[in-house]
Parts: sequence; C-alpha cells; structure tokens
Amino acid sequence: MRWIVNASPVILLAKIGQADLLLRIPSETIIPRSVFEEVCSAGGADPGHQWITSLPEGIVRDDKAIPSEIASWDLGKGETAVIAWAVDAGQSEVVIDDLAGRRCAEVMRMPVTGSLGVLLIAKKKHLIQAAAPFIRDLRDAGAHLSDSLVRSALQLVGE
Repeated sequence: MRWIVNASPVILLAKIGQADLLLRIPSETIIPRSVFEEVCSAGGADPGHQWITSLPEGIVRDDKAIPSEIASWDLGKGETAVIAWAVDAGQSEVVIDDLAGRRCAEVMRMPVTGSLGVLLIAKKKHLIQAAAPFIRDLRDAGAHLSDSLVRSALQLVGE
C-alpha cells in the first residue's frame, strides 16, 4: 500500500509524537514538495517541521502536473498536489484531513484516510496499544473530530 500524505496529518501526528506511523504503516510513503513546503512554513521549532526535514531521501517528491479535473476543485496547493500524485501513481491511498480534498479524492474513486484513520490502523496493526489517548491528543492538537465520530472510531477498534 502506498500513501500520498498531505500537510495536516503530518502536522497533527507530529504534534502528538506519532508522525512515524506515516512511514511504518504503508509500504511506501510519498510527500509532495508542496506539502513539504507547507509544513516547513511553520518554522524550525514546529514538530511537523522537525519531522519532515529529517525524512530519508526519496519520500519528498516533486509535484506532478495538475489534471484539469483536479484544478477545477480549487483546493489548497497541498491537497491538489496529493491528489495529482495519486492520479499519476495509481493504486495509492491519500492521507488527507481537509473535507474538500477528501471529497475530491472520493469523487475520483481514490481510497482516503486521515489522521484519525492512521491511528485506527495503527491500533489494528498493534503499533499502538490504545487509540483513545492519541485521539484525545489529536483533538487537543487542533483536529476537529465530533464526539459521535470519536465514539464510532473507538468502537471500530474495540475501545
């Protein structure tokens, strides 16, 4: 499984010390250059900046040409780059939290997950013992997750 990752999952998961899940779960992780630049704009003290600038070579890749059907969605630069990469690479899952970006990916029939989904997958793969504390941390870090979504998510992983 290949993940094409957007900025918000990097930023949020880095804030809670779990950004390495973005490398540990999929067989390949790709971060488009636009996403790298967006995360780096936060400055050197930001956990997302520190994590993304320490990545091994080959994970951050140049942006792909933007197909017109993606450009018409008028998404952010990072979301657009992630979806364009997934279109070009094929057989990829996009890791994106932005609702408009998720909708675009779904319309284009791409598998989609987000920061919350990464934690749930990590729990199912026994990479973390419990999802609930990290989900609480995600919310504290700025993730907008409704109580009903959190309840459903925790139920999926038996918590």
